[in-house]
Amino acid sequence: MKKLAPGEAAPDFELLDQNGKVVKLADWRGQKLLLYFYPKADTPGCTRQACSLRDAREELADLGLAVVGISPDASPKQKKFEGKYGLNFPLLADTERQTARAYGAWGEKTMYGKKVEGIIRSSFLIDEGGKIIRAWYKVSPEDTVPKAREALAVIG
Repeated sequence: MKKLAPGEAAPDFELLDQNGKVVKLADWRGQKLLLYFYPKADTPGCTRQACSLRDAREELADLGLAVVGISPDASPKQKKFEGKYGLNFPLLADTERQTARAYGAWGEKTMYGKKVEGIIRSSFLIDEGGKIIRAWYKVSPEDTVPKAREALAVIG
């Protein structure tokens, strides 16, 4: 699994959001983006992570940061997840897992003592021009927002 590093171009993508609208990385050119990969909508860890981002969205927006989540779930499941928790940011359906692979967020991991392939919970801070500022692999649901805050404080 290739891991992305600061200064590298963020891999482009074109995915459907929870409303069935095509979304591309280029849609966020000119602003910073926190792109995060989560394993499965409406599971405990993914719900904690999404809700923490929902609750911090206004603060992050004031810092010039947009938020986008990506999982292998199809758009209808993403839509249900959004509605159930009042999420206020795009949730993208990477059903073929190509975007997750491009970001190094798909690969072997250990769950309950077994090796499996799946989403490696990861988040990426991307600059206005589409370059990686920071990449966090195996980030905990509770650390996504604090790590983004810390990075933004450092880069200004």
